[in-house]
Formats: sequence, C-alpha cells, structure tokens
Amino acid sequence: MNILDRIVADKRKEVELKNSIVPVSQLEKSVLFERRTVSLADALRKSKTGIIAEHKRRSPSKSVINQDLNVQDVAQGYENAGVCGMSVLTDGKYFGGSLDDLLLARAAVQMPLLRKEFIIDEYQILEAKAYGADIILLIAAILNKEEIKLFSELAKSLHLDVLLEVHNQEELRKSMMPSLDMLGVNNRNLKTFEVSLDTSKSLSKLIPDDFVKVSESGISSVEAINDLKAYGYQGFLIGENFMRTKDPGMAASEFISNLS
Repeated sequence: MNILDRIVADKRKEVELKNSIVPVSQLEKSVLFERRTVSLADALRKSKTGIIAEHKRRSPSKSVINQDLNVQDVAQGYENAGVCGMSVLTDGKYFGGSLDDLLLARAAVQMPLLRKEFIIDEYQILEAKAYGADIILLIAAILNKEEIKLFSELAKSLHLDVLLEVHNQEELRKSMMPSLDMLGVNNRNLKTFEVSLDTSKSLSKLIPDDFVKVSESGISSVEAINDLKAYGYQGFLIGENFMRTKDPGMAASEFISNLS
C-alpha cells in the first residue's frame, strides 16, 4: 500500500464515523451553509500574481513544517499580503489539520478558502460548505470519472468552485468536464513524493483554456512562476515555502512584491 492508498483507506473510516455522529441535516443547519461564496477562479483570472497560499502544519513527506502558528493569524497575514486565496489542509492524521482550522480561517478573513482534503464522499463536500469553504479540491488519482462528475456537480449546486488535481495525461483525460472551474497539475508524485515542474509544463498544452490552470507543489521562486506563466498557468499553490518561516504572511508579502 502506498501513502495515498493508506490515506484514502483511513479517510473512508473517518467519514463513516463522522456521518454517524453529525448527520447531513445538521450540517445544512450551519450558519455558514447560507453564506454567499467567493470564486477563486474569478480572482485568479483577474490577478497578476495568482498566488494561492497554504496553511500546512506537516506532511507525510516532510514531517513537521510549522506547528507553532495560529491558523487565523496565518490567514490574516496572507490576506494582508494580497494572495488570491488560501488553501487550508483539514486532514488530521497525515497533515495535522482539522475542520476547525477552516472555521477559524473563515472567521478571520474574506478571501476565498479552499478545503484541501482527500474527498471520497459527498458528505465531505457538504462539510466544506458548512465550515465556510468556497472551493473544494478533487484528486483525480483517487476518484473515477463518475465520482468526479457527481462530486463536482454537487459542489456547483452549493455554489462552490471546484479545483481538480491531476498528475498525468490519463487522469487529465478522464477528468475534463464542464462542472470544473480549475484544473490543477500537482508537480509532486503522490506515490513517490518526488517533485518536478516539468509535470505542469508537459500537461499544460492538453488543458483547454476554458479552465483556469493551476500549478501545485514545488514552487519556491519568482522565476518558477514566470516560467510557468508562459505555459498558461494563472494560479500557483504555495505552502511549504511560506509555512517554513516564522511569519508566513510576511514571506508571502515579500514574494508577491518580488513577483510584481
């Protein structure tokens, strides 16, 4: 079993447990369920920088990244820096995140928030809406075409943007459908955790222009972003580069000023 298979197996158990305690009817009663969402895809289309900054405490490949900061402080720092949106990891076991992180970030800022999660069930999409997300992530490596269609259409019915993540041509081909807003290319191989920006470059020409193109993972320099922009990318997900510092908001601010 590779790390991705282990995460998904654990996630199925977790979702089943949560669903037995907090029914869908309760999620739908959340104050945030009626909140008007903000589109990340629109923000990226209008932006000159396209930065999506991430809150990430740890990961299976890098262990601890930063356990010392409050998510609301990080969110406010990112918003003040002028990022287009923020990705909040909500997986507990492997990334040290939680839905409370999403809730606290939502209370602190107005910008679009992405629930970064391994979504394998409709329940998690309703959870995302109930906890204040504007965007959900779908990972093609763990979903079949029917699931991608079902989950993305549910998200659209809740006015959530959908970012679909791919790693190769096969995943891209099965995934393209009108219910997606953004196509993200993850430069990190989720099975080996090796990173190469060539993944984004080689897949860029296969992504139609109706989708906002997002490059994810392994982006740590202004040069890398300028390079990827030439391939049509409008969004750039950066996590570890900012989170490894004592002040991620300040790091994001300096990065954006160098970019502009």
